[in-house]
Amino acid sequence: MSARGVLYVHSAQPALCPHIEWAVAGVLGVPVDLTWTPQPAAPNVVRAQAEWEGRPGIAAAIASSLMGWQRLRFEITEDASPGVDGSRHAYTPTLGAFTAVIGAAGDIMIPEDRLRAAMMTAAQGRCVLEDELDKMLGKPWDEELEPFRYAGDGAPVRWLHAAV
Repeated sequence: MSARGVLYVHSAQPALCPHIEWAVAGVLGVPVDLTWTPQPAAPNVVRAQAEWEGRPGIAAAIASSLMGWQRLRFEITEDASPGVDGSRHAYTPTLGAFTAVIGAAGDIMIPEDRLRAAMMTAAQGRCVLEDELDKMLGKPWDEELEPFRYAGDGAPVRWLHAAV
């Protein structure tokens, strides 16, 4: 079975570029050579975008290999495939990691237990339900990444295929 998705490196220090390519190649099992372009939304950083194809679960593995790197902003998606939900992973230095399950129609699927826990916590006055729902939907990550996404419109896209 094959899955596909898109890796967006929204901003990275130029010195990190070979390390990012090496980390992604380690997951895909093939050499990776991304096309890096200046990121207009921030000075002295670059961006890259690549579509990928490989086994289901590769998006999570790539996200894990990139998380925690300072000053790196990225998103990686994995489309739903037969019998497997899709996923979206985002990372920013200020917010850390966000992960969501994406259904076949492209919607974020929030597990019932997470919703019940948020409702209970809100009922106890320990949080605001709307804020918790916003976090589950990735709103803070979307707000932080949006200027970097917009700046990437029209950027070159490259295809990456995992070794089988």
